[in-house]
Amino acid sequence: MKLKKLALATGLLAAVTFTPAQADINIGVSTSLTGPGASLGVPVRNATEFWPTEIAGEKIKVQILDDMGDPTAATKNAWRFVEDKADLIVGAANTPATIAIAQVANEAGIMQLSPAPAELPEGKDQWVFRVVMNARYYTDGLIEHMKNNGVKRLGFLGLSDAYGESYLQAFKEKAAAAGIEIVSTERFTRADNSVAGQALSVVASNPDAVIVVAIGGGAALPQKALKERGYQGKIYHSPASVSPDFLRLAGADAKDALIISGPEQVPEQLADSHPGKENALAFVKQYETKHGPGSRTQFAAHIYDFGLVLEQIVPVALKTAKPGTPEFRKALRDALESFGPITVTKGVLHYTPTDHWGFGPDARVMLTPSDNDWKLVN
Repeated sequence: MKLKKLALATGLLAAVTFTPAQADINIGVSTSLTGPGASLGVPVRNATEFWPTEIAGEKIKVQILDDMGDPTAATKNAWRFVEDKADLIVGAANTPATIAIAQVANEAGIMQLSPAPAELPEGKDQWVFRVVMNARYYTDGLIEHMKNNGVKRLGFLGLSDAYGESYLQAFKEKAAAAGIEIVSTERFTRADNSVAGQALSVVASNPDAVIVVAIGGGAALPQKALKERGYQGKIYHSPASVSPDFLRLAGADAKDALIISGPEQVPEQLADSHPGKENALAFVKQYETKHGPGSRTQFAAHIYDFGLVLEQIVPVALKTAKPGTPEFRKALRDALESFGPITVTKGVLHYTPTDHWGFGPDARVMLTPSDNDWKLVN
């Protein structure tokens, strides 16, 4: 109840203060402050506190609205930002809500910076830039590790939404070529309180490994269900499982889980040569100084990265147009497409007109739980 009141207060305060001045750069943020996705959405809000308050002499104004992880609410928020003459939109914290915002971004001609891996049809991401890689990119890393560890039979236990589907399709496309057979496929929803039946079915198919595709603390449910049914094989996870809630809720059952992730979660363990290490260390220091030791999350790091991106592209866009205009919105997009490499917490971003994902191989590592924290797997 306190969190919901805080979310309402945040939205009301933002609505009062978000009156665009001619020179202000206005950013609308839609995220999950309440509901089952709050463990992802609250770090998104928290990380906006570390954005610059001024770039190239122009003030940065931020409006934050709660979408509760719901695509309909996210759509309403996005149109509100458009009506309020926002210069760009950030959001959402989950894939379905992000896809909903993308439809508004493309229709209204406003740049969307996405912290979720939204898979969009060809030509439908003209205004959408992600700061997290897609399912195929992470699946390549997962399959490489599986091959190196003798996995031949794979079980899939994942969400029955756009996020889960993106990984299921990626594995269907890539597993056979690696000599891996998908022997069982089970789905569940974010609202499910039990996945016992699905876990039992997966275990019965006798896989060498299982890939769990879930979000935050919700990934603990299938992890525990597999362990409780005596599964002894390897349990892999997609990046969204990397969260304090997963460690807390899975407890001892998190042992030996293997999670593909961005490197910003473990910057202290990265080689000094890693291009994202310096920024990742700076992010961790700032975030944990304010929110406590161990509070870092990749979702906060995604948003922190957007601040680094804006510092580079806003001065370029201002040479073309003034904030609050369609011309400035387009100038921001064009600047990001043509700017070149930008170093962030994960490595090096390099967007182009045909690539709105932007990362290379340095943005992918394998982690495993260790003493209620994360350890880099060599």
